[in-house]
Amino acid sequence: MIKLVSAGATDVGLWRSNNEDACLVMPELDLFAIADGMGGAAAGEVASSYFIETARTVFGDRGSASKENDYKLVQNVFRQTNERIFEHSAQYPDDEGMGCTGDLLVFHGNRYVIGHSGDSRVYLLRDGNLKQLTRDHSWVQLQVDQGLLTPEEARNHPRKNIILRALGTDPIVSFDMLEGRGFDRDIFLLASDGLTDMVEDAVIQEMLVSTGTVQQKVKNLIKAALSAGGRDNVTVILCEVQANDSAESRDN
Repeated sequence: MIKLVSAGATDVGLWRSNNEDACLVMPELDLFAIADGMGGAAAGEVASSYFIETARTVFGDRGSASKENDYKLVQNVFRQTNERIFEHSAQYPDDEGMGCTGDLLVFHGNRYVIGHSGDSRVYLLRDGNLKQLTRDHSWVQLQVDQGLLTPEEARNHPRKNIILRALGTDPIVSFDMLEGRGFDRDIFLLASDGLTDMVEDAVIQEMLVSTGTVQQKVKNLIKAALSAGGRDNVTVILCEVQANDSAESRDN
């Protein structure tokens, strides 16, 4: 068996007057989610709140925890959120164009499932090495994939905020599904681009391998984003896997 030790927080940043990010930390359901809204006025906040509310509702009726069931529920979260956003836009035409990124991580035992759409990210720190599990659905990432931009050029490109996939942008929602196994001392990071645009992966890795609780590390990551300029809302969730059974440890 494993235990999940988690923490999450969001900050408006230094340049924005409102926070369009939203997050969900529910270790009692082994459920973690993050969304970054987009759209005029407060529409982005509404879209991201739809994702979080839908995740809470769908997994509140989870029933048995299995890979097959969790796959279905993750898909339901993305599809239902997309429908809610389009229904909202139809009812409130001034909010047309609203949407949000969405990342959801759920565990069943030591197995996990991830749903992903947009450019918020899920990382895994394992054995001191940080790996980005999700792939950005962005214009600059597409250019990197095609060899037209280097990752360094993409990081500061003026079109880096162009998102190719997100919730609310197409009636038929498109999202990625990933799965894997969690091991003792793994740390999963869910982050909005308010962190990853401001703090390089190498620095994030260094902060995650440092001593301290996950609560302290969440605070330190947000502080680092703010110290680097805080140009966007910043949201961070950390989930550490702790094995209380030797069968879950890679040392055995």
